[in-house]
Amino acid sequence: MKKILFLTVLLSAATAFADDAKNEWHNTTLSDATIKKIQDAKYQYKKCVSDEMQKTAHQEQESRQATEEIMKQCESVLSQMREVYLAEKVPGIIADRHLKQMRMQTTRNVLQGMMFGEAARKSGQQ
Repeated sequence: MKKILFLTVLLSAATAFADDAKNEWHNTTLSDATIKKIQDAKYQYKKCVSDEMQKTAHQEQESRQATEEIMKQCESVLSQMREVYLAEKVPGIIADRHLKQMRMQTTRNVLQGMMFGEAARKSGQQ
C-alpha cells in the first residue's frame, strides 16, 4: 500500500513540474542587436510617458486619474517591447513579467510626479 501511495505521489510531482520546464527561460544570451532593440523600445515607452505628462490636460486633472490616462496612452508603445521578446523566443511569461515590472515602476514614478505637481499647484508655487 505504501509503495502505491509513494508511486502516485512521485508521478503527480513529475507532472506538476513538467509544465514549468516549458515556461522557464534557461540562461541564454541575447544578441547585442536584440538588447539594443529592447533598450530602444524602453526609451520610446519612457519618452511617451514623459511627453504625455507634459500635456496641460493632464496637469489640470486629479493625479490618479491623470496617471491612469497617461499609462493607457502609452500601452501600445510598451507592446512593441513584447514583440521583440517574443521574436527572440523568450517565453511569454518571462516577457510579461518584465513588462509588468516596468509598467508598475513607471506608474509609481508618474503618480509620484503628478502628485508632486498637484501639491505644488495647490500650494501656489506654480
